[in-house]
Amino acid sequence: MMQNGDYLRAFETPRFARLAPNLNAACFSLMKLMPARFMVDRAEATGRLAPGGHIVETTSGTFGLAIAMLAAARGYDLTLVTASSLIDAKLTRRLQQLGAKVVAIADPKGDGNQPGRLEHLHQMLSQQADIYWPRQYDSPENRLAYARLADLIVRSFGRIDCLVGCVGTGGSLCGTGGFLRELFPELRIVAVDTHRSILFGQPVGRRMLRGLGNSVLPENVRHDMIDEVHWVGALPAYAKSHELFRTQGVFMGPTSGAAALVADWFARKNPDAATIAIMPDDGHRHADTVYNEDWLATLEDWPLGLPLEPTQIHQIRPAPETAWTRFSWNRRTLQAVLRDQ
Repeated sequence: MMQNGDYLRAFETPRFARLAPNLNAACFSLMKLMPARFMVDRAEATGRLAPGGHIVETTSGTFGLAIAMLAAARGYDLTLVTASSLIDAKLTRRLQQLGAKVVAIADPKGDGNQPGRLEHLHQMLSQQADIYWPRQYDSPENRLAYARLADLIVRSFGRIDCLVGCVGTGGSLCGTGGFLRELFPELRIVAVDTHRSILFGQPVGRRMLRGLGNSVLPENVRHDMIDEVHWVGALPAYAKSHELFRTQGVFMGPTSGAAALVADWFARKNPDAATIAIMPDDGHRHADTVYNEDWLATLEDWPLGLPLEPTQIHQIRPAPETAWTRFSWNRRTLQAVLRDQ
């Protein structure tokens, strides 16, 4: 019998779906198990996490579920700090059934209240010295965990010309992209964000599309690796998720829909480029919302026709949830880009 939760490795192993002749997607059941397991393994190996210890983390959902599965399998206490706008009753019950304590911080602005979550987490750390905090937003171990994904991609497809992925902590896109670029220096890295996320210079505000974007700036976002940024609103992401399921049989969540929307456009514009998209969330968590026509009918501007291309912008600015915009980043730092605005 596998020990220490290693049986969970299957959940972090993607299946590859061919979406177009030059476009493939790494489709995950629970991608965040990849960094969660890597970080816990390293913490155990270095003594930062003792047997029976206490783990704390701030999460918007999937990393929390991943770390909860590991904590249950390995016998750790776990406290997850989230925002009231990010977590629903069904996910809360799943986390609690795994033994996690869930602390939901008030979120009156609807932006995830990451500063409030971090403040609460730091209070916990000050009160208990032996807590292990994985620090998914800033620890380089988050990025290093994706060496396995880069290896799987190269073994499956060989040369890659473009990597497309959503950005939340920066771990998956910048980690996978960093390893791939060691082999393919000309690799284009395309970041997918959403409107009113701080990651690429927009002002923070209420975000409808979850699973990407952020209200704080993680150290794992390596701006100078990025060639272009796309901001995708919730409604185009929902529409693309529906199309993937209807035409490809790929049942994924809206974060994956946003990545697929951008990757499909890039692949059509660059038919000779071997493109791969990272699709981190499956559709089951969204059965009552994104795949529920009654819920969708309550949304302003739904149904939305699937857009075929983004609007090119030269000044970074937020846009409606119906919009999809593109900005040429050109491997610059955030400071350099904002200085030129």
